[in-house]
Formats: sequence, structure tokens, C-alpha cells
Amino acid sequence: MTEAAALPGQPRGGVLSGPATARAVNVLAPNASAMTLDGTNTWIVSEPDSELAVVVDPGPLDDVHLKHVVDTVGKAGKRVALTLLTHGHPDHAEGAGRFAELTGTHVRALDPALRLGDEGLGHGDVVTVGGLELRVVPTPGHTADSLCFHLPADQAVLTGDTVLGRGTTLVAHPDGRLGDYLDSLRRLRSLTVDDGVRTVLPGHGPVLDDAQGAVEFYLAHRAHRLAQIETAVENGYTGPAEVVAHVYADVDRSLWPAAELSVRAQLEYLRDHGLI
Repeated sequence: MTEAAALPGQPRGGVLSGPATARAVNVLAPNASAMTLDGTNTWIVSEPDSELAVVVDPGPLDDVHLKHVVDTVGKAGKRVALTLLTHGHPDHAEGAGRFAELTGTHVRALDPALRLGDEGLGHGDVVTVGGLELRVVPTPGHTADSLCFHLPADQAVLTGDTVLGRGTTLVAHPDGRLGDYLDSLRRLRSLTVDDGVRTVLPGHGPVLDDAQGAVEFYLAHRAHRLAQIETAVENGYTGPAEVVAHVYADVDRSLWPAAELSVRAQLEYLRDHGLI
């Protein structure tokens, strides 16, 4: 067993940019950080024999990156026909307006404020372009407007920030809600059990070849953190900052402000369920 295969979700090693499945190619944005990991994954998705492509999450407002995406599509003998957003965080969506200018495409998203064109995205929608089929999966929790895109032909799902290729996802209070996030993880688990999804194409980090294992890990991680926070409150650590210092002591301190947002979401969840 390789080291990668031993990790949750079986992340692929090697270079992140390039083909990931028969229909999905990643162009990595140059915005690496503690929060964005290696950078934002901008996904180009198309049928192999089609001249039309869909781009999911153009990424930050970086002309070099955006033009690289356009060039990558062009070198494959295709053109961008549509732009989709998994959610509105700037590292995924800030470049969408400029990308629309470069490609002449509409931008579809759940949040009307992010759309360019008349069509949005919602539960049950199926996006079809050049024979390609992407099924919209509502996955609120990381943000209220988070979506995933099921790519049935490749037994894959594009997860944005709902499931990452490495580490775990921030549920940021107040927009992020833990109850919604847990429901979204269960929805993704159903895709792996009932619809044959095997591969996670995440918004950050490497591709995961064990989608079910990744989602199960996320659910277990959340249950573990909730138990830790419940115990911390019982022991007198009542403020979010106090809980972070106690429960997240092993986490890089530079990430504590983000962890505090997550703790606020978890405390809200515990209160709403009468557990603290």
C-alpha cells in the first residue's frame, strides 16, 4: 500500500494540473496559501469528442491564470461554452466576470448576485453542453450557496470546498451552518453508495480516488470535533476563543481565526440540538 493510498480518500500524488478523468482537466491557480492549499483548482469539463467545454470555478481575478485556462481549452481544440461556480468565495469566483469577458460566456451560480445571464442553478438542474451532463447537487454548509456537480459519465463529483483533496473543510459561521453541512456530506455519501461515484474532483488539493472513504472520513472528523467541543464546554471553556485554544491546540496558530469561525458554527449546532 502506498502512503497516498493510506490517507483518507486515497489522494493522487504528482502534479495537480492536467487531466484527471476522461472528461475533466485541472488548471491550478497561482494562489497557494494555508487556506487554499496548493491553489484553486479550475476545472475544464467536456466530452472528449466535443468542441464545447464547461469551466467550473475560474478562480481569482488573475489575468495570467484566466488566459491560461482559455489557452488550455483552445489547445485541446475546444472553446468555453459556459462557466459554473460552486460558490461565491473570491478564490473560486472573483475572476468569473473577467473570464466571462474573455470567453463570451454566461456564468451560472446558485447566488443571483454571482450570475451573468438569465439562468441560475438549483436542485435537480442538469447542465448539458456538447453532450456533457453535469447534475447539480445542492451542498450548503461551507457556505449557504455551495453546490457540487455530479459527472456521472466519469463516476466523479466536483466538490468545490465541500470536500477538499487534503485536510478538512471550514464551516464558517454565520454563513456556514454545520447542520446543513452534515446533511450535505450525507447527500454526497449517497452518491457514492447509490450512484457509483468513485472520484472527488475538489476545489483545492489532489484528486481523491476513494470518494466514499473521503466522505466517511469527513463525517467521522466532524463527529469527533463535536464531541471534543461538547466536552470542552462541560469543562468550562465556554467562549469560542477559549474552545479554539483548548481543542485546536495542535493546529497552526495562524489558522486559529478561521478555526474560531468553525467553533462558532459547532457551538450553534450543539445549542440548537440541546447538547450544551
